[in-house]
Amino acid sequence: MSSELLDALTILEREKGISRDILIEAIEAALISAYRRNFNQAQNVRIDLNLGTGSMRVFARKEVVDQVFDPRLEISLEDAQRINPNYQVEDVVEMEVTPKDFGRIAAQTAKQVVTQRVREAERGIIYSEFIDREEDIMTGIVQRLDSKFIYVSLGKIEALLPVNEQMPNERYKPHDRIKVFITKVEKTTKGPQIFVSRTHPGLLKRLFEIEVPEIYDGTVEIKSVAREAGDRSKISVHSDNPEVDPVGSCVGPKGTRVQAVVNELKGEKIDIVKWSDDPVVFVANSLSPSKVLDVMVNEPDKATTVVVPDYQLSLAIGKRGQNARLAAKLTGWKIDIKSETEAREIGIYPREETIRLFDDQIDNDFDFEEELED
Repeated sequence: MSSELLDALTILEREKGISRDILIEAIEAALISAYRRNFNQAQNVRIDLNLGTGSMRVFARKEVVDQVFDPRLEISLEDAQRINPNYQVEDVVEMEVTPKDFGRIAAQTAKQVVTQRVREAERGIIYSEFIDREEDIMTGIVQRLDSKFIYVSLGKIEALLPVNEQMPNERYKPHDRIKVFITKVEKTTKGPQIFVSRTHPGLLKRLFEIEVPEIYDGTVEIKSVAREAGDRSKISVHSDNPEVDPVGSCVGPKGTRVQAVVNELKGEKIDIVKWSDDPVVFVANSLSPSKVLDVMVNEPDKATTVVVPDYQLSLAIGKRGQNARLAAKLTGWKIDIKSETEAREIGIYPREETIRLFDDQIDNDFDFEEELED
């Protein structure tokens, strides 16, 4: 083994963070295997590496016994004492058996081991870096596409964007820059494998953290997210500071903050509603932009019956039931929507304790066109 290789081990220790002792140990193990494989030897051997000169020697290790059954692993007491009179039974005798042509094989083997260990170390570094970024957002560049995945470069590694995690309203081309949400980081035999998403609710949450300083610093908290990627989403927000309007903070001046998120998601509509620990208020807010007359709560079944004005029924339910479906996901409550006329006919409205939410309900819906016109 050349001294240049030993110098290379020192450089790798400094630049790659791989311990030289670990590399030496791996090289020794690989050389033992190479010796047995190339010289048809099965005896117990030890490799001696001289780190100062770069020289390498092979020693066969044999146990001293009274009667030899396997000469590859054993040596008689009589033969051992010819080497050194002090040897006794059960001692281990070492004899140099370095082949003349072993230098070339040793250099090739050492190179392979170092290359493999460097590759493993780099994979370990990448895995450590990305496992800490699980459930985080990153900007990547689309590299190529096939029937199962879009391959997105995240710098040191390519991430996989599966078909079911791609937004239906987007078309991707090589070299497109996109923001992705890291859903899973796995350690495989071929190195780290990273899966990303464009449809995960976490992407929406992280985008708002980027655009809204009050969310980033914790003044405003996103309590829940309901998303039908590429079409419409709802988020509920809350602030413990009574002087901070959580909905207004997310909307931003003239809607600039929420518009930035909408643009990144290629026009996905976003409703921002105020969270409340009172299910009556929270469910009413979640059905925004529809107005609500009354919310009746069934605590054991975690279900609600919501009464809305007749002319608001279709708005409350939404296209293909989308508004009601998203509201249910957002709140975690089952929501049954009835028109005012239907509720009166079956005798559930009005109640004596009816809360007239219609008159004083905060309008949590954000209309870009109205805001921009103002």
